[in-house]
Amino acid sequence: MSTSTDLLLDEPDDGPLDEGPRALSPRELGRWAWRQLTSMRTALALLLLLALGAVPGSIVPQAAIDSSRLATWQEAHPTLTPIYERLGLFHVYSSVWFGAIYVLLMVSLVGCIVPRCRVYWRAFRHPPPATPARLDRLPESRRITLGGSPDQALAAAREALSGYRLRDLSDSVAAEKGHLREAGNLLFHLSILVVLGGFAYGSLFGFKGGLVVVTGDGFSNTITQYDDFAPGSFFAPSDLKPFSFTLEKFNVDFITSGRSFGAARNFWADLRITDRPRATPITKRLAVNHPLSVDGTDIFLIGHGYAPHITVRDGSGKVSYSGPSVFLPEGTDFRSFGVVKVPDATPSQLGLEGEFYPTYAFTHDRGAFTVFPDAMNPAMSLLAYRGDLGMDSGRSQSVYVLDKTAMKPILKPDGKPVRLDLKLGETEKLPDGLGTVSFDGLSRFVKLQISDAPGSGVALGGTLAGLAGLMASLFVRPRRLWVRASEEAGRTVVQIGGLDRSSGGDLAAEIDRVSAALAGALPVQDEENR
Repeated sequence: MSTSTDLLLDEPDDGPLDEGPRALSPRELGRWAWRQLTSMRTALALLLLLALGAVPGSIVPQAAIDSSRLATWQEAHPTLTPIYERLGLFHVYSSVWFGAIYVLLMVSLVGCIVPRCRVYWRAFRHPPPATPARLDRLPESRRITLGGSPDQALAAAREALSGYRLRDLSDSVAAEKGHLREAGNLLFHLSILVVLGGFAYGSLFGFKGGLVVVTGDGFSNTITQYDDFAPGSFFAPSDLKPFSFTLEKFNVDFITSGRSFGAARNFWADLRITDRPRATPITKRLAVNHPLSVDGTDIFLIGHGYAPHITVRDGSGKVSYSGPSVFLPEGTDFRSFGVVKVPDATPSQLGLEGEFYPTYAFTHDRGAFTVFPDAMNPAMSLLAYRGDLGMDSGRSQSVYVLDKTAMKPILKPDGKPVRLDLKLGETEKLPDGLGTVSFDGLSRFVKLQISDAPGSGVALGGTLAGLAGLMASLFVRPRRLWVRASEEAGRTVVQIGGLDRSSGGDLAAEIDRVSAALAGALPVQDEENR
């Protein structure tokens, strides 16, 4: 005789009761991934990610915008530079990861907006819904007893509901308005696509370049004249407009008192522009936030500084270097850093690097500093080097960085490095018969950005359309009203009900307005508010 335990042991094994969820087929997995990508939540997340991705572009110097500042930054941060290079942080807007976010956002918005447009179009064409059986159960309702017939009451209701989309029913009138709210919402999201498309078009077919121009010097719109140049993928050098200009004058006004002491009140430059071959030059003023446009190409004034005139004579007395040298400002006081490379000097190539002080001062506590950004007491302090500048090695070099790999400091007889402290008009000798260095004059320079973004008009139109759509989605109140008229005991009973499809609308005031319009058209015999 078998026991209950034996019976349990003899039962067939039917396998596990819970086998888990079935694996998705490739088609189902693709459909699920597409729904996730085209959801509004994903689109908002990608938009936020795009904004966060643009943050390094405004913090880290970009090679396509300011190569001189980038070179200075890389020299000051040798450990971070290779890491940032691998992450593409010096080329944020042309990096693979930023482009991937950009493309995914556009795909997500298209996949999100197109179905909603179809739904909106069907809802827009559909007439207002039929009148509910119990209007008194709606959030707002009124009951009025009027003189006259039900047809007269409905005719008065149609006049009171002007501006609504109406639907005539057998004993009632259905009214609806506020479709522009959803239209504004769709327009806002479509405008994001337009703005992104405009920027993409401009980045593909346009260009952006930067250059430094010293007062009195000129510029011709060719690629070789730019200090840094970032063309779009479909840009051709022949697309550059044939114009040129000369920097005639630069003026800056510094605040001399108060809490903003030393800040630049305003600065502007006069450019003598020739906008086409053999045209008569025209002088135009360029100022901050007031760019110039030359044949569709925009010129922006983004910075300024000083260019000391330095003359270097080598050991034979020959002038090996002479002219203005751009010193880049390091702060609002315009204490500036710069280098001078003299490859033609004999018996050895020379290099100078140091600081320029617009209004020089010195204390034992602070050392050398400038007390005011205007050039009231200009002076320089330079360290001198000799050796091989590496300019013939084929390595890419910045004009604002001195490669000291094969250079050695020039030393005094006591073994200390030579420091040349020069005021305007002074000359100092280098030891060992290496020559002399003179501070002969001072000019100002301006930093310009020249760009052509053919999609900027499209982006501006998209921005304006987005603002219009946002205003519509915020202030248009979608709502539905119904008016039913029936005859009861020889009197016309009118019921009014409403439904507000958004929060914050004053539905009660709208129903009171319709009630007052009906009461003005027909005599009121009794009224009950619910």
